[in-house]
Order: sequence, then C-alpha cells, then structure tokens
Amino acid sequence: MTVESSSEAAVSSRIAGILLAPLRWAMGLIDLPMSWVQRRLGTGGVVAAMLAPNMLIFGVFVLFPMFLNVLYSFTGGGALFLESRVFVGTEQYETLLDCRTYLDPASCREDRFWRAAGNTAFFVIVQVVLLVLVSLITALVLNREMRARGFWRAVFFFPVLLSPVVVALIWKWILQRNGLLNAALAQVGVEPVLWLVDRNWAMFWAIFLSIWAHLGFYTLILLAGLQAIPADLYEAAEMDGTPRSRVLARITLPLLWPSLVVVILLALIRAVQVFDEVFVLTGGGPGSATLFLVQYIYETGLAQQVRNLGLASAASILMALVLVVLTLIQLSATAWRERREKR
Repeated sequence: MTVESSSEAAVSSRIAGILLAPLRWAMGLIDLPMSWVQRRLGTGGVVAAMLAPNMLIFGVFVLFPMFLNVLYSFTGGGALFLESRVFVGTEQYETLLDCRTYLDPASCREDRFWRAAGNTAFFVIVQVVLLVLVSLITALVLNREMRARGFWRAVFFFPVLLSPVVVALIWKWILQRNGLLNAALAQVGVEPVLWLVDRNWAMFWAIFLSIWAHLGFYTLILLAGLQAIPADLYEAAEMDGTPRSRVLARITLPLLWPSLVVVILLALIRAVQVFDEVFVLTGGGPGSATLFLVQYIYETGLAQQVRNLGLASAASILMALVLVVLTLIQLSATAWRERREKR
C-alpha cells in the first residue's frame, strides 16, 4: 500500500468517525438507562421493560374494552355508563337465543339477529371457499415464468391498498341503475338491471366485492409459500416425467399446506367480521338480504334511536365464540393432519 492510499484511508476513517460521533453519543445515552435496568432486573427484566409499553397499550385498548363488553352483555337499559345500567344476568343472551326453530328466523324473538347470522354463515361458506380457490389459482399462475410478472403481481395486489370504503364506492358507482355496467349492457341492447335492489344479485355482488378487494393479500401469502418450496423437487419430478396434476397433488399442495392454513384462518375471521364494504355498497339491503352480524351489532348498539348496548354486546360475545370455535377446529384439523403424515 502506498503512502498516498494510506493517507486517504486515514482521512476517510477520520471523516467517518466524525459523522458517526453523534450516533455513538445518542446510543450511549440510550445505553445508560438500559444498563441500569439490566443490573437491577437482569436480562429478563430488560425484556419485560421493553415489552411493557406495548402490553400497556394492548391492555388499555384491547383487553379492557373486551372486559367491559362482557360486563355490558349482562346489563340492560339505555344508559351509557356502566354504573347507571341495570344488571339483568343472562337476559340478553336469552333474548338472542329464544327461537322455536333456529332454521326459521321468523320464529325467533330477535329475528334480525338470526337473519344476520344466516346471511353471515352463507357469506362465510361461499366467500371463503371461492377466495381460497381463486387465490390459489392466481398464486400458481403468478409463480410461473411470464413476461411482466412483477407488473401482474402489482395489479392483483393493488385493490388491497385501497380503503374498503373507497372500493365499495367505486363498485356502487359501477352497479347503480345508471352506472357503468348498465351503460355497457345498454350498448348491446340489454335492459338495465337493478343489481343492488334484487336480493340475489345484492348478495352476489357483496361476495364478489369482498373477493376482489382482498384477493391480492391472500395471493401474496400463497405466493410466498410457493417460492419457499425447493426447486429441486420440481426438477426431479420433471426428469421423471411426472404429470403436472400429480406434481400439484403430491408436491405443491402438501408443502403449501401451512400457508393455506394461514389463508383459511385469516379469510374466516375477516369473512365473519365483514362490515364496511358491504355496508357502504348495500346498507344491508334490500330489506335484510345483506345484513351481517357486525352491522346488526353496530345498528343495535349505536345507530338506532333507542340503543341497546347490552344486546349488542351479547351478540358480539356470541360472534367471538363462533370465531374461537372455528379457529380451534381448523387448528385441530391441521394438527391431526400433521400427526397422520408423521406416521
């Protein structure tokens, strides 16, 4: 190394030291309280101290409201504050569950709750199955070599970046009587269709809108799972002349199963909690055709002139229990599958 190069290196090192001096000073200030905590509480104490702010926020904004919600479900009356409400025990739950037959909402004391529950069950079954299937097909296509693959991935993910309200307003503009879709149909001589007034079409478009808005998110999860599968397996299958259908059934789907479990769980939870985009699109109508559980809870507890916070809280507790049961069933099925594969 020449004298000139060594002097340049020394100058560069000195400049770097000057530029990094404020950062080192700041890190030293941060290290002082952390060193004190570590000496006093040990390594575990440092971890607890780092987690404490997050746990405090979680407790204040998640656990405490959940606890309040449970308390409200055992009270009645129109008062807002808990101290002014009347304890009624399980009366709110009895009101919701009072039915001659649960398959006929008209026979129930709180028929709107059961209509919302029936609509939600239908929506969850159809939407989740179609969403997972379409997401899987889309991920398989986007995982292949093609021109402008990055562009197409961005196109499918773009709706996820939009607000659900914006998405619903766009499709409401397209589907209204004088909207874009009816204008296109008029060009080929088809009479305008009241897409959002007909009960069957309203549910169809609610499901379609939800799939269109969230497809990119679940496709991204499955695409990451596909890219984690070793390419050697596909090369070996290709050398053996294995048909693509067999490769899909014996290699891709089994190795993609953990990602599929995540997609199914997230899709189930989101589908049960569907509200914003459908509320903006149809308002729960026509009638109660697209009334779902979260909208029922919102209207019962907040939107009606005579608010029933206790009944809304009880409905939300029942919905949460359904979500817990669905999650446990899915996790149990996954654990059983893993045990079976290990045998």
